[in-house]
Amino acid sequence: MQDDLSSKQVKGLGMISLLSPTVAFALVTFSLGELGDGLNIFQGIYLVGIGWNEGSVGTALSLMGLTSLLVQTFAGDWVDKTTIDRRKFLIAASIVTALSALMIMFVREGNQDHMLIFISKVIEGIASSFIGPCIAALTLATFGPDHFDRVMASNILWGHIGSVIAAVLAGLLAYFLYPDIKYSFLVIGFSALVAIVFIPFLPEGDPNMGRGFSGKATVDPDGNEILQKDDKDGPRELQTDTTGHPEATDYSIVFSDRKTLVLCATGFFFHFANANVLLVLGELMGGDNDDGSPKRTAIPLIAAAIVLAQVTMSVATVLGGRLTDMGVGRKILFLVALFSLPLRCALIIWWKDAGEGFLLSTQILDGVGGGIFGLLHPYLVADITFGTGRFNVVMGLSASCFGIGATLSNFLGQNVVESFGHVASLAGSLIISLIPILVFGLLMPETHGRRGELASNTVEKDDHIDTDYVKV
Repeated sequence: MQDDLSSKQVKGLGMISLLSPTVAFALVTFSLGELGDGLNIFQGIYLVGIGWNEGSVGTALSLMGLTSLLVQTFAGDWVDKTTIDRRKFLIAASIVTALSALMIMFVREGNQDHMLIFISKVIEGIASSFIGPCIAALTLATFGPDHFDRVMASNILWGHIGSVIAAVLAGLLAYFLYPDIKYSFLVIGFSALVAIVFIPFLPEGDPNMGRGFSGKATVDPDGNEILQKDDKDGPRELQTDTTGHPEATDYSIVFSDRKTLVLCATGFFFHFANANVLLVLGELMGGDNDDGSPKRTAIPLIAAAIVLAQVTMSVATVLGGRLTDMGVGRKILFLVALFSLPLRCALIIWWKDAGEGFLLSTQILDGVGGGIFGLLHPYLVADITFGTGRFNVVMGLSASCFGIGATLSNFLGQNVVESFGHVASLAGSLIISLIPILVFGLLMPETHGRRGELASNTVEKDDHIDTDYVKV
C-alpha cells in the first residue's frame, strides 16, 4: 500500500531525470534574476540621457510599481487557486515581461514617446507580478515546508547572481557600443529565452501544497522522495469546499492577523524610503557631458553599483540562510536589514562630493539590507500562512504593500530631486527609513519555529465550536 502511494506521489510530483529539482530551480531563478528591477534603473538613466526630465522618468518607473500594487494580491490569489500548470503561466509571464521591457528600444531622442513607455511599464508590471508567486508556489509544492527555506535561499541567491550577470553584460555593452547604449537592453530578451528553456524542467509538485496546505509527499533538495509524517493525532483530512478542493482559511482571518499587518507596514515604509535611493545615487555618480548627454561612464557606473549590491546580497543571502539553519531568529536578522538603510542614506549625503568610489561603496549596505529582506520575506509569509491555503495571496498582498512604497518613493523622490535637489530627497529617505525599524522592532513577534501556528489556532477554534455545539 505504501509503495503504491509512493509511486503515485512520484508521478504527481512530476519528477525529472535530466536535472535535479534544485538545479532546475537554480537555473530558472538565475535567468529570471536577469529580468529583475536592476535594468529599470539603467532605463531611467538612459531616458534622462536622451532628453526626458526626472519627473517623467519617475512617473514611468512608478507606473510599473503602481500596476504591481494593483495586481500582486490578485496574482497571488490566482496562483493559489489555479488548476493550470503553474510552469506554463511562468513561461507566459516571463515572455510578456521581457517584450514589454524591450519597448524602450523604440523610444526616440528627446522628451517624447512617453505613452509608449508608460503603457509598456503597465504591461510589464502586470506580467512580472505573477513571476514571484509562481516560483514560490512551485518551490513549496515540490519541497514542502521542511525544505522550503533551504531551497528558497538557493533560489534567491541565484536570482542575485543572475542580476549581477545582467548588470555586467549591460554595462559592458553600453560602454563598448556607446553612444548606442540602448542595445545593452537586449540582455533582457536573452534572459527570457534562457528562462523559457529551463522552466519545463521544474517539477509541478503537489498543487495543494503549493498554496500552503499540508501534502503527503515532497522531495528533498537532492531529489529524493519523502513521504510526509503524520502528526501525533494521525493524518488530518483536509476539509473541502463544494468544488471538491481543499477549504482555505477565510481571507479576513489571514489578512487581519497581527503578523501579516506588521510585515506589510514594515515593507511599505522600507521600500518607500529605499526605492529612490539607487536612482539618486546613479544621478550623483553619472553626471553629464557639456552638451547635456550622459557620460560614457554613466551606465557602467550604475552597473558597478548594481553588481556590488547584488554580490553583497548574495553573501547576505548565504549567511542569512546559514544563521537561520543555526536557529537564529527572523526578528534580529530582519532588524539588521532595516538598520542598513538609514546608515546608507547618511553616508551618501556625507560623501556626495567625495568621489565616485565613496558613493559606490554605499551599495554594500544596499546589498545587506536587500539581501536579508528578500531572503526573510518568503520565510515570514510561510511561517504566518502555512496550513491556511493562503500562502501566495499573502505573498502578493505583502508585495503589493512593498510596491506602494516603491511607487511613492520613485515618484515623490524624483520630484523632490527636480524641485529641491538630491540631498533633500536623500534626507527624506533617511527620516522615513526609521519608521519600519520602530514598527517591526516593537510589534512583530518572533516567528521562527512557529510555522503554521495561525492555521492550527483556527482549526482548534473551529473544533472547540463544534464540540460546544454538540454538547448543547
